[in-house]
Amino acid sequence: MIASDPAIPAFDKQDGQSDEARVEAAMRSFVSEFGVTTALHLESCVRCGLCAEACHFYVTTGDAKYTPVYKLEPFRRAYFREASPFAPLVRALGLVKKPGIVDLEQWQELIYDSCTMCGRCTLICPMGIDIAELVKEARHGMFKAGLLPDRLALMDRTARQWGSTATPGEDLPDILAEAGRSYGVDIPCDLDSADILVTAASAELSEHTKALADAAKILNRIGVKWTMHQGGFDASNIGFNNGDMELQERLTRALIDTAVRIGAKTVILPECGHAYGAARWEAAKWYGQALPVRIIHMTEFLDELIASGRIRVNRIGETATFHDPCQIVRRGGLEAAARRVLAALGFELIELKDHGVTGYCCGGGGGVVSNQRATTLRHKVFEMKQQQIEATGAKRFVTSCGQCRITFEMGARHAHWDKPTESLLELVADNLAG
Repeated sequence: MIASDPAIPAFDKQDGQSDEARVEAAMRSFVSEFGVTTALHLESCVRCGLCAEACHFYVTTGDAKYTPVYKLEPFRRAYFREASPFAPLVRALGLVKKPGIVDLEQWQELIYDSCTMCGRCTLICPMGIDIAELVKEARHGMFKAGLLPDRLALMDRTARQWGSTATPGEDLPDILAEAGRSYGVDIPCDLDSADILVTAASAELSEHTKALADAAKILNRIGVKWTMHQGGFDASNIGFNNGDMELQERLTRALIDTAVRIGAKTVILPECGHAYGAARWEAAKWYGQALPVRIIHMTEFLDELIASGRIRVNRIGETATFHDPCQIVRRGGLEAAARRVLAALGFELIELKDHGVTGYCCGGGGGVVSNQRATTLRHKVFEMKQQQIEATGAKRFVTSCGQCRITFEMGARHAHWDKPTESLLELVADNLAG
């Protein structure tokens, strides 16, 4: 359902649970997340408010409800009532009110519409609280309660059925064949053995198939045996964004298990931020040991190929600025890699006012770009990013995340802005030296 009063945040419901059942499902999930690290984070907040100035949604609206730590309020209250050292006393004296269905419904907007889990608030927090990770844990409870935005819930159901929000695996050979014909490149699929398994983002399987062809162009150039595979192909993990941890694990395991089955030692992730978070950093905890394959982002791969001399690129010789994808740079550590690739391409890099680990999010991460309700907020963030990009005076604008690119393209159409957003991968592929 959608709230009819425009003054009340909109919310959606799925699966027909009673309100009481929703609250209990959320509480059980919240409590299951309360380990030592979460407890330390929730006990450490001193309400300084510094995280507000770190949040692109607060900065662009000035609305205090978008203060990052406030987005955790039902989660925080559940902790103090159920798992804190004085929880029995807190309950007995009624010191902290139990979250109710109205709280969860109202907080859906704050958890999903106005948080991209970008981690800038985490970086700024003087107490070291990982607010982005806590929001991710809180989303798990909202998912269990059947309180997702409907658009994200639809994508979740599709991914559970197909293994991808874009297409069932059985259609992958046709998609790759068509992309190969369109761009004149061979894209191997379903090889029984390969050294490298290449994965895709959902958009690359639909409107951005040039990215598939460009990856193929580079891999074919270096002469390595590689493949894409129906068994595990879409790395842009909707489970990560929705709080559907079971789906997240299943989708990421499919990539790794497929790589192991065909003997691949390396899995290359697409230009997708949350794919990097889900597969590179989350997967190891499910295995409980070192992963059996190396998982790297396309940016890392390009950087290594250029540094080792396995590919050479022509120098473009123009000015450019670069948007740092949050999950890849701030939370993933690949700040220098993209800049080395840009330097190899001969760009004179003019940095955004806020860049590197302190760069502002594109405004569409964490599923926000797919959440229609969040459109107005997303456009406000785009206005800020547009101003920063224009202020550099750079001729070209580049990023290394497909979701960021889509977010910028949507914002540009809304703002009637004619500056294209360019992919780092595509720039390398288009400028390979002979």
